[in-house]
Amino acid sequence: MKILITGATGLIGSELVKLLLAKGHSIHYLTTSKSKIENQPNNQGFYWNPEEGKIDENCIFGVDAIIHLAGANIAKRWTNAYKQEVIESRTLSAELLFNLVKKHPNHQIKQIISASGTAIYPDGIDKVYDESTKETEDSFLSNVVKKWEASVNVFQVLGIKVCKLRTGIVLSNKGGALPEMVKPIQLGFGSAMGSGKQIQSWIHINDLVALYNFALEKQLEGVFNAVTPNPISNEVLTKTIAKSLKKSLWLPNTPEFVMKLILGEMAYLLFSSKNLSANKILDLGFQFQFPDIDKAISDLY
Repeated sequence: MKILITGATGLIGSELVKLLLAKGHSIHYLTTSKSKIENQPNNQGFYWNPEEGKIDENCIFGVDAIIHLAGANIAKRWTNAYKQEVIESRTLSAELLFNLVKKHPNHQIKQIISASGTAIYPDGIDKVYDESTKETEDSFLSNVVKKWEASVNVFQVLGIKVCKLRTGIVLSNKGGALPEMVKPIQLGFGSAMGSGKQIQSWIHINDLVALYNFALEKQLEGVFNAVTPNPISNEVLTKTIAKSLKKSLWLPNTPEFVMKLILGEMAYLLFSSKNLSANKILDLGFQFQFPDIDKAISDLY
């Protein structure tokens, strides 16, 4: 297939491009940086600027599917201006793609697979939430997810299948949350956050890109939790990292108010509890390479 990818140079996108090229697909990728445009036989770059509504229209010609990963990093201090950027980076980019596809009715795009978030689910430790959950949390990130998914759902009016992968904490040693958790533990200052009981639904980067490939091959539609079948508490995650690094944990748990002083509203990411089910994707036959945290952390560190 020929696949158009946004966010192709990010943490997930760069690994996904490698996998899809290895599977024999060809890639069109969109970038806001003209210097990152390369024209290799199976990996072609195109310029776009969603803020200015600019896009190279050649990017959709011959394309069978779109994978939409673009979005400003949520792991930055949430000023009001940055909150706006977090929302617009996801919605304006989807809108620009939608208008381009609509403008070319002879396109051959059959599916769009979009990244999404787990913040839409209520916080909870004992209750496990799946994709059929109607309750939603009322928070900044929850509203981001609602607007993000709504901006992708409009592709359905063009007869395109829409698949959304609500992604938990992505474990990679190349970026994202895990290296930030590892740093203080490596220096001997690691500790669990708050009570440490909050549940963290996570996924190894290799399983996540395999899941995108699975959604593509199976032409999946609808919402899927991109999380391992074995969520864990923040305390277990912290202890597993320490064990893998052969470091001891001697400090008391870090209180929430301390992290709020350091990170502001973004501290929410460390203290929210998302206990999510992976049954929907498992029932379709997807197999996780790293279902357990011990195996995942020892693979990465």
